Amino acid sequence: MINVNLTALSTVWRQVCQLTALLLIVAMLCWTNAAAARPHPNLVLTEADIVEMRAAIKTPGLFSRTFEKTKNRIDQQLTFNIDVPLPKDAGGGYTHERHKKNAMLMYDAAIVFQLTKQARYAGYVRDMLLQYAELYPTLPQHPMRRSSNVGKLFWQGLNEAVWLVYTIQAYDLIYNALSADERHTIEQGIIRPVARFLSVESPQTFNKVHNHGTWATAAVGMTGYVLSEPEWVEMALLDLNKSGKGGFLRQLQVLFSPQGYYNEGPYYQRYALLPFVTFAKAIQVNQPELDIFGYRDGVLLKAIDTTIQLSYNGLFFPLNDALKDKGIDTIELVTGVAMAYALTGDTSLLDIAQRQNTILLTGDGLKVARDLSNNKATSYRFNSVAYGDGPAGNEGALVVMRSATPKPAALVFKATAQGLGHGHFDKLNWQFYDAGAEIVTDYGAARFLNVEAKNGGRYLDENESWAKQTVAHNTLVVNEQSHFNGNTATGNKHHPTLHFFAKNVHGSIASASIDTAYEDASFTRTIALLTLPDSSLPLVVDILTAQAQSDKQFDLPVHYNGQLIETNFARDTALQQMQALGKANGYQHLWLTATGKPDAELAKITWLNDNGRFYTLNTLNRTNLQVLFTQLGANDPNNNLRNERAFILRSNGSHEQRFISVLEPHGEYNPSQEFTLDANSKLLAIHTTSIKNIEIIDLQFVDQRRFLLAYRTDSVKDSTNSQFTLNGKRYSFSGRFALLQATE
Repeated sequence: MINVNLTALSTVWRQVCQLTALLLIVAMLCWTNAAAARPHPNLVLTEADIVEMRAAIKTPGLFSRTFEKTKNRIDQQLTFNIDVPLPKDAGGGYTHERHKKNAMLMYDAAIVFQLTKQARYAGYVRDMLLQYAELYPTLPQHPMRRSSNVGKLFWQGLNEAVWLVYTIQAYDLIYNALSADERHTIEQGIIRPVARFLSVESPQTFNKVHNHGTWATAAVGMTGYVLSEPEWVEMALLDLNKSGKGGFLRQLQVLFSPQGYYNEGPYYQRYALLPFVTFAKAIQVNQPELDIFGYRDGVLLKAIDTTIQLSYNGLFFPLNDALKDKGIDTIELVTGVAMAYALTGDTSLLDIAQRQNTILLTGDGLKVARDLSNNKATSYRFNSVAYGDGPAGNEGALVVMRSATPKPAALVFKATAQGLGHGHFDKLNWQFYDAGAEIVTDYGAARFLNVEAKNGGRYLDENESWAKQTVAHNTLVVNEQSHFNGNTATGNKHHPTLHFFAKNVHGSIASASIDTAYEDASFTRTIALLTLPDSSLPLVVDILTAQAQSDKQFDLPVHYNGQLIETNFARDTALQQMQALGKANGYQHLWLTATGKPDAELAKITWLNDNGRFYTLNTLNRTNLQVLFTQLGANDPNNNLRNERAFILRSNGSHEQRFISVLEPHGEYNPSQEFTLDANSKLLAIHTTSIKNIEIIDLQFVDQRRFLLAYRTDSVKDSTNSQFTLNGKRYSFSGRFALLQATE
């Protein structure tokens, strides 16, 4: 656990901000004098890039093929009439999607113009911008606005900022092909008004430390470079008052931890990455003296790598408000990987670029394409890491554990801070992935992005009533109440404490606790991902201990992906009629499908995943343990929720409870070849022992093998040697933990 003096940290940060502001003022003075003489393009693409790219499209290869595809697509668009419709639709509606598409068409056409120097491509961009310059001054706020961040072209200003990020690059690329009158009309009619709307007319968003603010500052700052408006750049970097309390640099300071973990989670880390790296590239081109990619010890480059690391089998871990189909092939990370490779030359990034299967028509994209063609890619390594949360990295952590098994597994332990408005109430939640599949699941967000029929593509009401609630996650629920009583402002004030994270040849282990999720209850969770000797399968050991000031109902849900196969206890199943499990806090959305009261020492629940592997959760039985089986979908009149399954380990009438479980992958089900192997659990017993500062989990299997997971709960150095005696046998290990073979 890292202890940080927050007062000293605040003082250091204030000094850093003041120094940064001073350096910026000096840099701005230098840039102001040189701005008028700067060439176009001068953002992400430069004239030097264009020269290399023109040569590359003449040589067969990845880059030239990408160019031809883009050119053919734009050529087809040139046969259609330009459509700049009056905005009326929310996300997913025609006008919303049309304006999004127009920005991308202008961007692509402008690049094709630079690479071919054919006037018709610049003319296409010019004509569309002239239509926008005629329309935009007539627009009121969007008729479908439902956000404090309102827009004009779009229902929210966020989309307006995204539009300008692409459009200003297109304008920069055709700038020299326009007459002075055309530039004046376009700038006065559309470019400057949008920049003003996003900044001085939307201060609550522009100054906000949030991904909406990042897009807005990136759009306005890049516009400032193109239009030679250094004050706009300064506002974008420091906030409207140039105080450093907001703006792009403050966002870099606050939203990322020192390791590059983004406070809102991987989904929004991916989304925010594009404005961060795009504006940073523009800053590097125009003001290299600011060394923006070196800022905070290179936090942006770390963020790109961390974004990759927060994925499994190509998809991001669905923490907080996340859509589960987003992965490393998104354009945001394609852009980030290309920029990082151009800056670092790290050939393992080419491995990711190969998986992304997308080449950018940029100078950075050319470097990637060229070195992929020259077979320079090396293997990218996914690691076990505890990513500290918060600006100083001391507000909990997101722990990612990975196995060294032939089909690698990943365990995600969420001991992070709240994550602002997109955060969920799921302290000490976990997810598990194995053999390419999601096994212990997280719902993510309740949203159908850009599906207009589903609340205009916005977040659904069920995002608040279900997806954010604690019972929707794999963590402790006390008295059917969500953490922090479901209040985001309260949640943002608190975070778990990560006690330790360690890894060795046996696997990884982490432990964290929180005493603020409930007013009168606290809990600690220790979780390990292990690989037994001579085994090709991982094993998860989970110990959750809860204490309260009075007797409570403790619920520990496990949301799983697959078909329930069997339990080693009888289930009373609802055959004719089901009822909702509760009335609020997510419980109202759960159908109660069955209940059971385990009677054996180990309660076993087995399911089969689509990856052809069986999974058994073995839970050490307590006298008051009850298991509730549920299916999602109650009180959902619009069928907005997926019908997913879970079971809940429930303990009633106690002021403390310890849940000890082992998740055991086993066997194989092969329907095509019609065979089944090892469909039954092999774990026979679990025993626990505490010896001073050492916790011991004794695992006994049907083949008479026994293994001891021994870990220290105190402060310990990696080199510390520990000894204990169990059943008359002496054991020793070094460091935080070990997996020991027991001797009879």
